[in-house]
Amino acid sequence: MIEEIITSGRMNPEIDPILHVWGWEIPFYLFLGGISAGILIFSAYFTLRGRQDELPVAVKWMPLAVPFLIGIGLIALLMDLSHVLYFWQLFTNIRWESPMSWGAWTLGIIMPLSIAWIATWIEDIFPKWDWKFDEVKTAIDWLKDYRRYLAQILILLSVILGMYTGILLSAFNARPFWNTSILGPLFLTSGLSASAALVSFFSKSEVEKRLFTRIDIILIGIELFMIVHLFMGHLAGTQVHIQAAQMFLGGAFTVPFWVFVVGLGLLLPVVLEILELKHKFIPAIVPVVLIVAGNLMLRFIVVNAGQASRWLY
Repeated sequence: MIEEIITSGRMNPEIDPILHVWGWEIPFYLFLGGISAGILIFSAYFTLRGRQDELPVAVKWMPLAVPFLIGIGLIALLMDLSHVLYFWQLFTNIRWESPMSWGAWTLGIIMPLSIAWIATWIEDIFPKWDWKFDEVKTAIDWLKDYRRYLAQILILLSVILGMYTGILLSAFNARPFWNTSILGPLFLTSGLSASAALVSFFSKSEVEKRLFTRIDIILIGIELFMIVHLFMGHLAGTQVHIQAAQMFLGGAFTVPFWVFVVGLGLLLPVVLEILELKHKFIPAIVPVVLIVAGNLMLRFIVVNAGQASRWLY
């Protein structure tokens, strides 16, 4: 007979629930939100630098995808809600201490602004475009006059959009793996990296391709630094934070994270992009697919790992 001393009722199975409330919808939404933020930041920033004609894909073409990406992300978000018909209540007040409130309002503002931003470039993209109504044409011309101010607002809102997805998770103190301030900057950098890779892939200009390849290499380097910092912070923390980190250091998430996210999603694309800059033949689709897939997997793993981690008393 094996004797066991029970010092707390919490040692009994299932006393502390391990909740897996979020399915695929949330990480998919975080992924699309990050890419949308990255696209808008690059478009607005290079407009302020006066490089819109030199970098047409980044500034003019890529933003066309933003309303669709945000729209699909919002559909995924609504699918996750238990009471879909009450989503509008998020917009009846503002809670400054709530990342979810910040996110809802940011999305509510950035969606129409992104459409207005696209409208200011539509005649550059499609020279034969006809607005049909003079009033619409007049309104678009007015927006063009204030394009620089619109770009500044978009950069601010896009940074909030890119970071809030990570801050939203870090606000859950009950989940030790999420309980770190590095998630916001990490998700923003990751979204910028995926956006830069997409611009580099779709661009036909050698100048634009090489510029965004260099930008992506720098962003991946920053992302790797943040990942190292994330685990250093956890390993220097409490026992539950150490246990959360150990899920990636020999635990269930070790292979998916270090092989597919870090290895195939970051390190290998960096090597391929460096070879591209050295004029080696690398199929352009390979690094972009690896980066975007790694970007998506990062969100899935972080969301699932956070739900698997918990405080033990």
